[in-house]
Amino acid sequence: MTEMSTPAYIVKNFHPDDFSSYVELNVEAAHLAPTGHPASPQALSEELGRPNYLPEQDLFIAELAGKVIGYMDVRAELGIGRAVLDCLVHPEHRKKGLATELFHHASRRAREQGARVAHVNIPEDNVAARALLSKLGFRFARRFLNLTLELSEARLLDQEKVALPSRHLQRGEEAELTRIQNRCFAATWGYNPNTLEEIVYRLKLAGSSPEDVILVCRGNAPVAYCWTLTSPGASAAAGANVGRIYMLGVDPDYRGRGIGKQALLAGLAHLKSKGIQVVELTVDSQNTAACALYQSGGFRISSTSAWHEKALD
Repeated sequence: MTEMSTPAYIVKNFHPDDFSSYVELNVEAAHLAPTGHPASPQALSEELGRPNYLPEQDLFIAELAGKVIGYMDVRAELGIGRAVLDCLVHPEHRKKGLATELFHHASRRAREQGARVAHVNIPEDNVAARALLSKLGFRFARRFLNLTLELSEARLLDQEKVALPSRHLQRGEEAELTRIQNRCFAATWGYNPNTLEEIVYRLKLAGSSPEDVILVCRGNAPVAYCWTLTSPGASAAAGANVGRIYMLGVDPDYRGRGIGKQALLAGLAHLKSKGIQVVELTVDSQNTAACALYQSGGFRISSTSAWHEKALD
């Protein structure tokens, strides 16, 4: 346990008894300003329960009088040698050195796990966060685009006119989804190869199910897929039910044949059938093929985020 220069603040490892206060922090922060962090108890519990993650070792919290007022999460992705750090400090307690202290704890943990580099993602217009990351020795690495589509404006494909059939993922096919996803995203910036355990866990989370993964197949073998998520009641637009394209990939041997657009439109049709009105997704700005695909589907940029990185000596 480490005391801050202001004795009232304490930074320590997360303990299960801190969960209620941890939820309260996320809820309060989300009410004050969009954070991008999960805010419901269920979503936060699911995040803490993900495979290969130990909250008592990988989550550091800042307390004031026993109340959680900040945290730093360490997600090791050792398949690509990195740790992703995710920080939140309550607006009333910023500019007090808490984020810096949390970073020092998190970077030590990341090095212990064998990570060679730390990555942090922030909204590109967050000037204060960018200045702090620069002070800590981070440098800009990559820009990602957050895209939005009003489904009422989308032109969906007649599935009877497609070149290859599509279908929903079936239970028991999680290993096949793991295979096709890792093949599609091999060597893609920031992609850590997924394990079967991670894929199975993700499919069991709220707003996700095998039915929400659309496979485009040649014979019995998937050659592309669109993994959709639903969050009815979420509000990207007032009163709108919001869905998400979580992952979309095409086998490298089948690219350049329009199969990616077929997978995208099949995913959008599935979301529309579930009452979704607004669809969101995130894409690497340097992935020109994906950006062109989503633009052709009617998606437009709603905001941007920036990844920053620092080597862990």
